[in-house]
Amino acid sequence: MSKERYIAAKQKWAEKQKAQGVTPRLTAATDRLPPGQKLTTGFPVLDLGVQPAVPLTEWTLTLDGLVTQPVTLDWAAFGALPQVTDVSDFHCVTTWSKYDCRWSGVAFTTLFELVQPPPEARYVYFTGYDGYSTNVPLEHCLDDDVLIATHFDGAPVSREHGGPARVIIPKLYAWKGAKFVKTVTFLAEDRLGFWEVRGYHNIGDPWKEERYA
Repeated sequence: MSKERYIAAKQKWAEKQKAQGVTPRLTAATDRLPPGQKLTTGFPVLDLGVQPAVPLTEWTLTLDGLVTQPVTLDWAAFGALPQVTDVSDFHCVTTWSKYDCRWSGVAFTTLFELVQPPPEARYVYFTGYDGYSTNVPLEHCLDDDVLIATHFDGAPVSREHGGPARVIIPKLYAWKGAKFVKTVTFLAEDRLGFWEVRGYHNIGDPWKEERYA
């Protein structure tokens, strides 16, 4: 299943980049705002109250767990991977949404290809430099709009918004996209993250209002 998702996502990434489909939508779809959400033009900051300062010279991203080729990337190596830009909507579980967020970074499919998880890998567990963690089924990570972002609207992702790099999974509530990302671990069995242990929903689909367990 993950192989098919990976191939389909790679094809969609290529189509979007070729068409340069990274500009804001001219007209919002009538069903674009998930139920229970309110639109904002700002960008509220919600975190654990910890915003670690991670110098780029010390930043690393470790990809490990159930993979064929585990790797730890420094900032230069991560930046040398193919870069993509995508525009998506951002939905916070606290009921606000922000349209047309322009993120740039490395597609999750690129990382998947780099470490080559076997078919038994079904979940991804993210951790951040702030001690945060969250779990996501691998199939959701292989959507064509999922990336580890280093830039927002053409500028480096700020520290308050999870820089130097954060996870973006637009089709799920934003708590699933770990800020200050440090490790990406592929697992055969699910492992609950910080908010999931505390009663948040295990998937977090905004369209199903999967806020809490």
